[in-house]
This record gives sequence, C-alpha cells and structure tokens, in this order.
Amino acid sequence: MKARSVVLIILLIICVDQALKIWVKTHMPLSHPWEAYFDHPVSKYDHGIKVFGNKFQIYFVENEGMAWGWKFGGTLGKMALTLFRLAAVVFGVYYLHLIIKKKYHPGFIACAALIFAGALGNLIDSMFYGLIFEESTFDHVGRIFSGHGYTSFLHGRVVDMLYFPLIRTHYPTWIPLVGGEDFEFFSPVFNIADASISIGVLAILLFQKRFFRKHAALQQDAADSPPMDMQDPVSVS
Repeated sequence: MKARSVVLIILLIICVDQALKIWVKTHMPLSHPWEAYFDHPVSKYDHGIKVFGNKFQIYFVENEGMAWGWKFGGTLGKMALTLFRLAAVVFGVYYLHLIIKKKYHPGFIACAALIFAGALGNLIDSMFYGLIFEESTFDHVGRIFSGHGYTSFLHGRVVDMLYFPLIRTHYPTWIPLVGGEDFEFFSPVFNIADASISIGVLAILLFQKRFFRKHAALQQDAADSPPMDMQDPVSVS
C-alpha cells in the first residue's frame, strides 16, 4: 500500500469524525434521557435524535477520559491522557512510515491507519475543543469561536454521540447484587474516532495470521538469499 492511500484513509476518517462532532457541538445541548421531562426545551435536539427508532440515536455526551466513556484520574489524569495521545500520534507517524517502507500486508497498514486516525481525531478534541467552543450544558448549545472557551489547552472534552441501545430490560430478581436493576445492551456512547480504533484493532486480531504470514515469508526469503557480492559471477563468453 502506498503512502498516498494511507493519507487518504486518515483524512477521510478525520474529516467525517470532526464534521459530525462540530455539528453536534454547535446544534445540540447535552442530551436528556428520553424519559426526562423539562419545561423549557432549548432546541428540537434536547433528547438527541432518533435515527432508527430506539435502536440508534445521536445522543450528545462529552467524555472527560478515554474512549467509550471511560474516565481516568481527574484533571491530572486528563492532562496525562492527552499527552499520552500526543505521544502515540507522534509514534504513529513513524510506525506508519516504517511498515509502508517494509511493505507490510496492505490490510495491516490500513488497520494501522484506522487506529492512527482515531487517536488523532480524539486528540484534536482534547487539545483544542476547550479553546474554541463554549461550554455545552443541558440548557445551552455551545458556540464555536465565540472567544469564551470552556477550558484551557490540552483539557478539552471528547464529543461522543453514537448510541445503540439495542436491548433494554431488567436483570432477573434472583441474580445476586444486580437482581431487578436495569440492563442495557449496548450502553456506551462513542464517536467515529472510537469506532475507527476499534475496527482497526479487531481486524488485526481477526486477520493477524493473514497479515503477518506473507511478511514473515518475505523476510525469510530475504534472509535466505546470499548477498549480491557472494553470488556466482555471470560467465561472459
């Protein structure tokens, strides 16, 4: 796979991810549960957007921590996480250059590009969104470039919006500890960048034998071939 193709994959993911995040951030307040009642709606998107009924929604939340809504250690943890993302992206540039140069399987290179694009997409939120956006709340839609950012550099929150509550039910009462409580599958709210990372990682795990078998064979052939100066000279009559 050529470097140009890798760059196109990354740019496509980044553009789609950021376009959706910016639209959500500038058109929606933080989403209320559909069951919640309130007297003064802010917009027609206060409860999110039901795309395919209750099974797929655009539901705006902001994530202080890692992918899929996981949190990590308060303010200092947020700073550490953003710096880790930055280091990972810098290393990713080097690693992508390396595997392209060494002609790894195109599928593996594409997966690495998906993971890199996802990391970069969320890094953009963490680095810059606090500077360029107003605070989003349940009763306020944040504006962009208003001059009143909601936090400082490196402390921005990641915008999540893809929500697939496929099953909503209750645990049977006979189950210890959680009996009778609500159960929901699939509960995390995520974004395009999270999905890109997850698809890249899962594809590598599923197809690792196919991805690395050809590269290992090429490496072995190169190791078995004698150097040019040790090969038999060509006889010239």
